[in-house]
Amino acid sequence: MPFIASKCFWWVWVGVALAIIKRRYINRPTNNPHERERAKLDRALFVIEQHQCEKNLKTDDDIMMNGTHSVGECSSSTSLSSQQDVEDDCMIAVVLSEEYAKLDGAVARRLSNLAPVPHIPRINSYIPNISDASLDHQRLLQRLHVYGLYEVKVSGDGNCQFRALSDQMYKSPEYHKHVRKEIVKQLKDYRSLYEGYVPMKYKRYYKKMAKSGEWGDHVTLQAAADKFEAKICLLTSFRDTCFIEIMPQYQPPKRELWLSFWSEVHYNSLYEIRDAPIQQKPRRKHWLF
Repeated sequence: MPFIASKCFWWVWVGVALAIIKRRYINRPTNNPHERERAKLDRALFVIEQHQCEKNLKTDDDIMMNGTHSVGECSSSTSLSSQQDVEDDCMIAVVLSEEYAKLDGAVARRLSNLAPVPHIPRINSYIPNISDASLDHQRLLQRLHVYGLYEVKVSGDGNCQFRALSDQMYKSPEYHKHVRKEIVKQLKDYRSLYEGYVPMKYKRYYKKMAKSGEWGDHVTLQAAADKFEAKICLLTSFRDTCFIEIMPQYQPPKRELWLSFWSEVHYNSLYEIRDAPIQQKPRRKHWLF
């Protein structure tokens, strides 16, 4: 019983901490539009975390009233926890889609004269040597200059595809873990859509892709297009393929996501130069991620 009481008090302190963080950091005013958009996401995640805290407090109260759980009750509790994870993911997806699902044609207008190449999902198989990679990078830089486009550079830590997608959707690469989680969930839930493109045991593939630092590939790009109902457009460094377009397979796109693709090496987030976000000092990583 003392353990349960102390656990309950712990959750009370968590609730107090959440309230302080919300007042001090999440609700602070800002004139920067990108900061405002990130604040919307932070508020949504705060609500979810606060909701989870309240549910945990209620669960602890039930334990104090009813004593210890039986084995069957513990199993039921685990099931409820898993169900809550699913509900939280759904809530995040709904909030984000409401805040950010829009088509922005600024970059598209710049590249309107280019015919996109149909996308074929495939895993990473060829990594260029240093000489080829250098030539490819110069080619990409020339194309960015010709079309008046600007790269928001993201970290090359193995998460660059997910960071670039995060920046396009949420105006910050910080939410790459959430993006990866949603893409892997898409791969798991709709196996039949992607398994044919993966030349290895499929379960091994998506488990590998769930690990932070694992490079994204063209299969994960297709899964991202399907999951986020987005047309993903790549300005590439390929010699013969300048522009690749990835469409959702079963629904019309609700947004456009533009990435630069230093072929098989790195992804960055792409903007028209006049729309390029102001470079700021890196923010402290949000505690919920």
